[in-house]
Amino acid sequence: MPTIWIIFFVVILLSWLVNNQLKSRFKKYSQIAMNNGMTGKEVAEKMLSDNGIYDVEVGSVQGELTDHYNPLNKKVNLSRGVYNSKSVAAAAIAAHECGHALQHAHEYSFLKMRSALVPVVTATSKWMHWVLLAGIILVESFPGLLLAGIIMFAITTLFSFITLPVEINASQRALAWLNKSNITTNSTHPYAKDALKWASYTYVIAALGSLAALLYYVSIFMGRR
Repeated sequence: MPTIWIIFFVVILLSWLVNNQLKSRFKKYSQIAMNNGMTGKEVAEKMLSDNGIYDVEVGSVQGELTDHYNPLNKKVNLSRGVYNSKSVAAAAIAAHECGHALQHAHEYSFLKMRSALVPVVTATSKWMHWVLLAGIILVESFPGLLLAGIIMFAITTLFSFITLPVEINASQRALAWLNKSNITTNSTHPYAKDALKWASYTYVIAALGSLAALLYYVSIFMGRR
């Protein structure tokens, strides 16, 4: 079996394990109430206020684990289960998304790099898979097409790796504030830390998966020779 396929199987297995662990832990920590009774919305608003950020709105969106920060309209979007929940998991997620707002306010370099790549990734993703497919079919007669697809895919891989420090740093900011402000206690802080740790693993697996796919396409391009 070619090495690249072994890598694919390992990545798929790790992705399955990490996602299962993430869902299991968030389900567990969603049942552990915060000692102060604060909802995810209240945690987010307090973290923003404590850090002198008053131009960011906290709102809710549908879905599960759909929480995100939108730098374009400066809005922390929390899923309904986080927005109204008084659990440790909700506090951790809310603080993490506010960590991105802090990055934006402080012009965190990796966030700026990721934001700059968003329009490029959005534009290339519409055609990337079609270009790659056509490039593989026509690799012998028109190798330049596959090369173009590889370059497009490389941009998405770069985006995945730039996302890693952005997400890890947001969690670090969140955990530091949760601990310093006594939002979490000695009994609940380890749960918040564990939840965000497993969430960060999903980004690691996504980056590795993207890299494995990129190497696969490169191997096809090189193999034509």
